[in-house]
Amino acid sequence: MHHSLPLQLLEGRHEPMGAHPRDGGVNFAVFSEHAQRIELCVFDGSGSRELKRYALSGPHDGVFHGFLPGVGPGLVYGLRAHGPYRPEDGHRFNPHKLLLDPCAREIVGRFAWAPEHHGYELGHPEGPRSFDTRDNAARALKARVAEPLGEAPGRRNAPRHAPAEVVLYEVHVKGFSKMHPGIPEALRGSYAALAHPAAIAHFKALGVTTLSLLPVQYAVDEPHLADKGLTNYWGYNTLGFFCPDPRLATQRDDPAAVTAEFREMVAALHAHGLEVVLDVVYNHTPEGNEFGPTLSFRGLDNRSWYRLVPDDRGRNENLTGCGNTLQVAHPRVAQFVLDSLRYWVHEMGVDGFRFDLAPVLGRTNHGFEPNAAFFAALRQDPLLAQVHLIAEPWDAGHEGYQVGRFPGRFLEWNDKFRDAVRGYWLGREANAQVSRGEFARRFTASSDLFHHGQRSPSASVNFVAVHDGYTLNDVVSFGHKHNHANGEHNRDGRDGELSANFGVEGETRDPAIRDTRERVRRAMLATLVLAQGTPMLNAGDELGNSQGGNNNAYCQDNATGWLDWAGADAGLTRFVSALTALRREEPLLHHDRWFCQPPGGPGDAFLTWLTPVGSEMHVHDWHEAGCLAFACRIRAHDPRVSSLLLLFNPDVAPQPFTLPPGHWQLRLDSSGSLPPNHATAASGHLTAPARSLLVLRST
Repeated sequence: MHHSLPLQLLEGRHEPMGAHPRDGGVNFAVFSEHAQRIELCVFDGSGSRELKRYALSGPHDGVFHGFLPGVGPGLVYGLRAHGPYRPEDGHRFNPHKLLLDPCAREIVGRFAWAPEHHGYELGHPEGPRSFDTRDNAARALKARVAEPLGEAPGRRNAPRHAPAEVVLYEVHVKGFSKMHPGIPEALRGSYAALAHPAAIAHFKALGVTTLSLLPVQYAVDEPHLADKGLTNYWGYNTLGFFCPDPRLATQRDDPAAVTAEFREMVAALHAHGLEVVLDVVYNHTPEGNEFGPTLSFRGLDNRSWYRLVPDDRGRNENLTGCGNTLQVAHPRVAQFVLDSLRYWVHEMGVDGFRFDLAPVLGRTNHGFEPNAAFFAALRQDPLLAQVHLIAEPWDAGHEGYQVGRFPGRFLEWNDKFRDAVRGYWLGREANAQVSRGEFARRFTASSDLFHHGQRSPSASVNFVAVHDGYTLNDVVSFGHKHNHANGEHNRDGRDGELSANFGVEGETRDPAIRDTRERVRRAMLATLVLAQGTPMLNAGDELGNSQGGNNNAYCQDNATGWLDWAGADAGLTRFVSALTALRREEPLLHHDRWFCQPPGGPGDAFLTWLTPVGSEMHVHDWHEAGCLAFACRIRAHDPRVSSLLLLFNPDVAPQPFTLPPGHWQLRLDSSGSLPPNHATAASGHLTAPARSLLVLRST
């Protein structure tokens, strides 16, 4: 190969970004606003020996570029950037450091932390102001030119569920199948396993429509985890924004095979009507704060890629809690994010994104802006306009809590729903004081947050547990966190997370405690699935999965973080399936318009809140201390649609209810105490069992 490399690089084109085969060669384009020169470094196929260096042409509008004739897919390369090394001004150029192309479609090598990955001398008294001249190429990750993929198979016929029909299932690719007995051992923990018939059968039986996958882009472990022999299991530390993570594939050492397996997984899920949404981390990179390494972005143009402290450009702005913050307000960084998103939709076939720490994407010099340029670009993009957009609407910066402020068709994680539902059903056991009014507001899609600017109830993504925090089983089994295995002396993870153990910490054989936990857990699941808005199940909650009270299992790539199929609660799984079926069957349980007052018009529905004695709730009722049971009646403007009555009783004792006139049939008793399809007596009274949610339908 050494002899076949051309003597010089041709000028090439300044677009598209990255390395792309064309016209009998490969075109390279890389952004840097402040570099003086960028070199393309070509390696042998193993990435161990540097064969030749070429200076790229440019810059052309901030892009260095070149065309290498006579080569093609399989070419391994890295970049070296020359420019000022003035950390105090935000410039961190160091040509001794081989840099990974941010737009790499394939990455070769196994990353390990080493001192020479830093642009400065570790341990030097001047810290980052010192300059390290060691070459890190031997240990650096390299990019490999990939075969052009074209459009993902079957993408144009992919399912597209209407917002009102979506039921999300947040799931970790590896954790779902690693201990699944119905999936061949060779596949467990992989993309292929998620598309195995046993997995698909579970998703279909459960009634979910859309898998929300924890990060699958190429991630590396943080140095403090590597030092402890732990890994970043969740993967919120992305380095390769165009590459599926090989750790989740069956053939880890072949990047092309990893990509093919991911595409096949998406196509198989699509064939069964299931959508795929990716959790993406466009808010920070593994390069950390100003003391971090120089792996890619920092070495190419630190001042453009990252937000720096305005009056001290030697320091990174840390709005993410991870050391650095991508500067998405920069046009080229915004372009990079949009290019990456388009790649995952067009070439990889996915159906949408959940944006981690999403306020970062809308941060300008004036704080978070719902009308930031990035959001405008995202919403008008012809390809991205078709997919689901979900925000985690908080980051770690000033005024970082932005629930309800994202634009247009964004859906948003609603943690106020989680806290209200947990507080209402756990009650005094968790020292929680949640009023009927707060619970009712969250149950009806949080109009105080989302009823503005043409947004609909489905904008509220409702959840009671997610990957970050306790599992639902642990919410009702532990009074405090048990994170010692993370190696941080139980200091990590959220303190004071709403939970209750009902008398015993952790597992117990006490039948009374077990019954209480079961009732509360089922009541919370029923509230989640039947509330207005978009429900999101945490994978494993339908099995009764526990993490032993660990509420921050991000580094637990073991039985703690994997789903426990051997101990799965089949009855609970059937219960969740019944809930999603009920939600589908009853139009008023997924009514994606705000409830209004009669008379209304076609397509409208009305809601009346009732006290247990059957009278309408008044202002003083909402604030009455000591009584938390109440009911809601939902009626459609269309008389052909059956009305519904939901009874909520979080109390430790059964609660008699006086029902509105008419005939009512029981559709659901979350406690399982009453006979199914029980019809109410003519007297119009029904006693709701302790800690239960009941649904009745007019007949």
